[in-house]
Amino acid sequence: MNFLELAQTRRSLRTYLDKPVEKEKLEYALECARLAPSWKNMQCWRFIVIDDVAGRQSIAESMEENNPGRKALMLAPIVIVLCAVIKESEVWEGKDNMMLDAGLAMEHLILAATEQGLGTCWQGLFNEEKVRAALNVPEDVRVVAMTPLGYAAEERRPRPRRTMSEMVFQGKWGAVK
Repeated sequence: MNFLELAQTRRSLRTYLDKPVEKEKLEYALECARLAPSWKNMQCWRFIVIDDVAGRQSIAESMEENNPGRKALMLAPIVIVLCAVIKESEVWEGKDNMMLDAGLAMEHLILAATEQGLGTCWQGLFNEEKVRAALNVPEDVRVVAMTPLGYAAEERRPRPRRTMSEMVFQGKWGAVK
């Protein structure tokens, strides 16, 4: 599949089959994430792979009970937690490159997982301190996001997207071609 087809295929999934993810597919997605670009090539991201029920439960408990992501973390056979080492990035002119770099790595992982026939769902609504404690993440490292990873148990339809004319300007803000 080409990149446009890949981008059109990716969905946020919240239900997963009780089916293990092949080691090769997991490693492929992590390798794609490892190759993401970063500010000054500092590569601040780190991934924690959780593949046991107790570990997934401890991470799920970092979310509010009514958060649909909580159930997704328990259903998927794997949860990947994205962390970023603060000193391995910089804030420049008020722009936090650490968050951008970590996000690029996670997007690489999510798209690579989609290419491998796996489902994901970017999770950001969690208590960072609870995750930090559960996973022994040091204080100088941020817990940025997480995603369940597994085979989809649901078919998700495409969500509406803005038109190109609403998002792309020619030469200056608001100028439409």
